[in-house]
Amino acid sequence: MKPVALTIAGSDPSGGAGIQADLKTFHQFGVYGEAVVTLLTVQNTVRVSRVECVSAELVAEQVRAVVEDIPPLAAKTGALGDRAIVDTVAELAGEFSFPLVVDPVMISKHGAPLIAEDARSAVRENLIKRAYLVTPNLAEAEALAGFPIRDVSDMRRAAEALVRLGAHAVLVKGGHLEGAAVDVLCEGGQFHEFPAPRIDTRHTHGTGCTYSAAIAAGLALGAPLVEAVSRAKAFITEAIRTAPGLGSGSGPVNHHAPVAPASIPGASV
Repeated sequence: MKPVALTIAGSDPSGGAGIQADLKTFHQFGVYGEAVVTLLTVQNTVRVSRVECVSAELVAEQVRAVVEDIPPLAAKTGALGDRAIVDTVAELAGEFSFPLVVDPVMISKHGAPLIAEDARSAVRENLIKRAYLVTPNLAEAEALAGFPIRDVSDMRRAAEALVRLGAHAVLVKGGHLEGAAVDVLCEGGQFHEFPAPRIDTRHTHGTGCTYSAAIAAGLALGAPLVEAVSRAKAFITEAIRTAPGLGSGSGPVNHHAPVAPASIPGASV
């Protein structure tokens, strides 16, 4: 059976983020991709001018349709839009027999909100406890954990705080800190760090979507979490380094970047 992964996320017509980025990433990892659309955006590399959520009922119908016929081995969420969709996905996830990666997307690369204010509390209260892995960036981790993050020590504290909310594991991404881009994974009371050199580029549209999709693909392929994160980290780093330079704003990363045949697990610390 070919590995299958599911994305539950918004649409980016420019192709750099959202379900478009997720499906490209799944394909690059050799995984068959399914996509449930939560919202539509009008955006390109320089702006987001409109966001329209679909109904929570339609989201639920899409999820049930794909799961009953082509069940995935892993799934991920992206932009969910409003509280009704968050609550619906959380309820459905309670019945999932496969791991769920929650990318708690809150703001687009251009600063446009992709989730309503009341939906943020629903993510914290209802969705995180259904997650096998949560992958917040620093701003999202601060919003969910409730305190500022200034260094790797704070990243560890935030990861622990989100694990206490019920997630199996949490990966706090440090791309916006100074110095090397270090991500911190907390699983089973252990920490793993995944460093990468900082790349000076404006072409980082869809990095969070692509990274979480790569992790979900790894899980669908049967990799342990640390290995899936390590392989995904190598992929997203190379995708940023070799970005095609499309658009006049924050362009997409390279979804044709090579996938490493083997990974090196992050060091336990």
